[in-house]
Amino acid sequence: MGNYKLIALDMDGTLLNERTEISAENAEWIQKALDAGITVSFSTGRGFRSALPFAEQLKLETPMITVNGGEIWQRPHVLHKRTLLSPAYVQRLHELALVHSEVWFWAYTTDDIYNKEKWIDPAGDYEGHHWLKFGYYTEDDRAREAILAEVKSWEALEITNSSPWNLELNPFGVSKASALRELCGVLGIEMSQVVAVGDSLNDIAAIREAGLGVAMGNAQEAVKEAADFITLTNDEHGVAEVIKRHVLKG
Repeated sequence: MGNYKLIALDMDGTLLNERTEISAENAEWIQKALDAGITVSFSTGRGFRSALPFAEQLKLETPMITVNGGEIWQRPHVLHKRTLLSPAYVQRLHELALVHSEVWFWAYTTDDIYNKEKWIDPAGDYEGHHWLKFGYYTEDDRAREAILAEVKSWEALEITNSSPWNLELNPFGVSKASALRELCGVLGIEMSQVVAVGDSLNDIAAIREAGLGVAMGNAQEAVKEAADFITLTNDEHGVAEVIKRHVLKG
């Protein structure tokens, strides 16, 4: 077995297959890693509430990283650290979304998810909420690139994606990598002892900084280029393959 102490798993497109399920093979090898004394942690763009049922399915009592690093949980329901997104930037992001009427948008607060169809009430009460992340989705490349160019010009937010058709905005400096560094401090381990697995741009920083950075076979090309190793796809139990071949080898 290698010297890896923590496996940080993205969820959508990584741990979960295209039917949003954890395969029996992935579950089996995650349990083997846990049995070997390795910490297995979700590292996801999802909010806590939507990640929790999968943690419960795997009976994980381990740390969780949610909303791209905006929240770090010591274990389910026990919050270690939360980094909020300024209401002033949420207002600017929302107003930018309204300029592009064809674009879907959503935003996480600490207690709810709002989107194009269900926004805060009253609509301008940005200060009345604790924000974590804002996102846009559109398959219109020109609209997405226009939004990206505008947000980049502010030089104030962390910009990633969780699919080729979306943009995800967190406070500057907040990422899965920053959350993993924090988590390593809590666990008393080094980033060199972390295996980070993912498929999208919100995984790149963690994949680059981890001791072993793994891209899924279905990952975006930029993620594959950043990785040390490319595993099978999320429909081929790529997470199980990583644990079997690279974490518990020998």
